[in-house]
Amino acid sequence: MAVVTDELSLVFAALADPTRRAILERLTAGEATVHQLAEPFAMTQQAISKHLKVLENARLISRTRAAQARPCVLEGERLAEAVDWIERNRALWADRHDRLASYLEEL
Repeated sequence: MAVVTDELSLVFAALADPTRRAILERLTAGEATVHQLAEPFAMTQQAISKHLKVLENARLISRTRAAQARPCVLEGERLAEAVDWIERNRALWADRHDRLASYLEEL
């Protein structure tokens, strides 16, 4: 397995897993503990914690302190960076597609 080092790659690698995407969706409603995040999944809290670690390493979430609990919070800025990258590349490829279509019509 390749080691991912650049930050955008960490974000996309984290988003590649459906469980992690579901966790992020849950966190759009507000902070949640590991126990709360684990409830809808048929997996252990330890497995959820591993997913949270990937999300934390990608800086898509952070953990706060509330007494004994460490609730997770969504960090939306990182998602915005990924959306910006996607949008820039989508526009580039759309432009290339349009130019190719025009060229093919000329032929």
